[in-house]
Amino acid sequence: MKRHLWIACAASAVLLASAQATAAQAGGDKRASKDKKTAADRGLMEDKGRFRLLVDGQQVGTEEFHIAPDGTGWSARGKAELKAGAASAQVSAQLRLAAEGAPVTYECVTQSNRKDTVTVAFNGSVARMDLQTEGSQPFTQEMTFDTGPVIILDNNMYHHYAILARLYDWQAKGEQSFAVLIPQDQVPGSITVKAGGPQEVDGTRYEVLRVQTSDLVVDLFLDPSRRLMRLTVADSKVEVVRDKSS
Repeated sequence: MKRHLWIACAASAVLLASAQATAAQAGGDKRASKDKKTAADRGLMEDKGRFRLLVDGQQVGTEEFHIAPDGTGWSARGKAELKAGAASAQVSAQLRLAAEGAPVTYECVTQSNRKDTVTVAFNGSVARMDLQTEGSQPFTQEMTFDTGPVIILDNNMYHHYAILARLYDWQAKGEQSFAVLIPQDQVPGSITVKAGGPQEVDGTRYEVLRVQTSDLVVDLFLDPSRRLMRLTVADSKVEVVRDKSS
């Protein structure tokens, strides 16, 4: 997995029917309660902010995002402005998540010298991806994930790492594996995530979470409420820094 700059229902019969309905409702209530507890345990919570994207110390873009409750689940919206030399792009994306954090749908639109649209819909372990590039025929692909949980990490949406940090099981800690979909790669992948302990950067103390594949290491720096404040990819000299005001 490589990351680029361009760069998510008779009386005895009545009583029996009533008992079955009550049991079904109780089961539904328990499932709903479990989903809410899972979300709380994994730290899913509203977050809104703005990142600055730096490469070798030079700013190459910005990203604004908002993660918020949406019905019984969650919605994560992002908007990025990217620039590399004379090239520039505007990216907007929306990821919808189930209560426990599993992806439901994802849509991303990239506008540069052409318009690219990616939509992904999940049905159990299967994801259907539709790609539409301006001036070209649409392309559809289905992918199956053998193991979960699944996380979407778009190359241009760094707030997806903020979601990953909340889906990590902080009580268990240790090394944890996630199935991952990077829309730009168009194939399922996997990552490992491990808490790295506290670290001080520029006088501020953070909790570090390391995300790793066979060819990429990303360090996430989180505040005490586990909000993503910084992200670094040392090998690529990439740094993402959250604005202090957000």
